[in-house]
Amino acid sequence: MSTLTYAVHDSTTMLRRNLKHAIRYPSVGLGSAMMPILMLLLFVYAFGDSIGAGMGGGRDTYVKYLTPGIIIMGVAAGSMSTSIAVCSDMTEGIINRFRTMNITRSSFMTGHVLGSVIQTMVCMVPVVGVALAVGFRSGATPLEWLAAAGLLTAIAFAVTWLSVALGLISKTVESASNKPLLIQFLPFLGSAFVPADSMSPGLRWFAENQPFTPMTETLRGLLSGSAIGNDAWISLAWCAGITVVGYVWSRSLFNSTTKR
Repeated sequence: MSTLTYAVHDSTTMLRRNLKHAIRYPSVGLGSAMMPILMLLLFVYAFGDSIGAGMGGGRDTYVKYLTPGIIIMGVAAGSMSTSIAVCSDMTEGIINRFRTMNITRSSFMTGHVLGSVIQTMVCMVPVVGVALAVGFRSGATPLEWLAAAGLLTAIAFAVTWLSVALGLISKTVESASNKPLLIQFLPFLGSAFVPADSMSPGLRWFAENQPFTPMTETLRGLLSGSAIGNDAWISLAWCAGITVVGYVWSRSLFNSTTKR
């Protein structure tokens, strides 16, 4: 077999390992879904009427605006489990076992990334279900729903590679659980909960120039069936850039950590 074939085979094995871990410990996945669900319920029922009135509508208007931001936040929250899992593997000695085996080194990280992306996308299903239950309605076509799923997958893939690097630089599981908090916090400083136009000038500038705002606006446009403009290309460019940075950083850290 070629080198690529070996890499694919080893990555599939690592993916299967991580999916089995997810099935055995479903609480980790449920935790990733529960936070966005709780935030959705909190903002809809505590602030939905007042914020919706400020948008020229009511609670239903705000639910339609809020749901894409909550979904993006949920995708970002899924990165915490990846960082913890990678750090756990690095500190508990399993890497030493892998070093004695004839496997592709990159398959360890690839398995974590693909497993996390699958787990994150599955966890978004109940988030969308709760959003529909509280009044979210989408005017998207099946093709736009498919594009939305593709965008979320790209975001999850990019953020997960960055989380792998954060797990590799962490010395303990506790620190690995704290480092991705910045990633999870960034949607709050974007247009996920309120329009960027309503923010103060400094915060507005930051919101308009950070990655999660165009991602949120792209998803919002896809789910509402409205025009997206340049946000789609900007979002994909951010996803590509974050993926490259995360992959290169992770590979460099992993190679230096596991060097004989």
